Amino acid sequence: MDLHILIIEDDEAIYEAIKERFEQWGVTVSQPASFKQVMETFHEKRPDLVIIDIQLPAYDGFHWCREIRQVSTVPIIFLSSRDHPMDMVMSMQLGADDFVQKPFHMDVLLAKVQAVARRAYDYGHTQPEVQRWNGASISFSKSTVHYNEKTVELTKNELLILRVLLQQVDQIVSREELMRQLWDDERFVNDNTLSVNVNRLRAKLEEIDLCDVIETKKGIGYMAVTK
Repeated sequence: MDLHILIIEDDEAIYEAIKERFEQWGVTVSQPASFKQVMETFHEKRPDLVIIDIQLPAYDGFHWCREIRQVSTVPIIFLSSRDHPMDMVMSMQLGADDFVQKPFHMDVLLAKVQAVARRAYDYGHTQPEVQRWNGASISFSKSTVHYNEKTVELTKNELLILRVLLQQVDQIVSREELMRQLWDDERFVNDNTLSVNVNRLRAKLEEIDLCDVIETKKGIGYMAVTK
């Protein structure tokens, strides 16, 4: 993989273990100069993917996720040693792409990185540059939706959900199909994270006055509808 990953992790042993394993696969790995200069390092390194521990000195991982999301849609994976469902929910609400519980097997983390990177950087090659839907313009290269002179920026997960729904517009797409598309392997999926991502996508569409265009089919899945 030709990737540059920024790892925001205060456990030096974990950082070095990830760095050693990932570099065997050709991945460039770096870390912030300090935990008060995370954004400076982010802008300097321009990573393709970010891995963030939740518990950090100075500011927690949620803080840095918010800061990154203000300027970038780069894929983000959270790490956490805390066994609390709300950590995963909060991560997804802030725009993270995946969540890994500590302790983890290095090959599982590597597989998740590969899956997230593939979703973020591969699928767009076969997707039309711009797609029209209900008068809106969806740019898959810019991860944006434009409607009524308003524009909203989507995360990689939100964009992929919208892409899959638009491939079968006015047809129900099952939750299982969406989860397979998003996470490649359902064993690594918490069902609630899909709901969080869909709800966040809906909220962003409503910000630009695209309301009621994604319907929930209770117990089945979701449908992108034409108005």
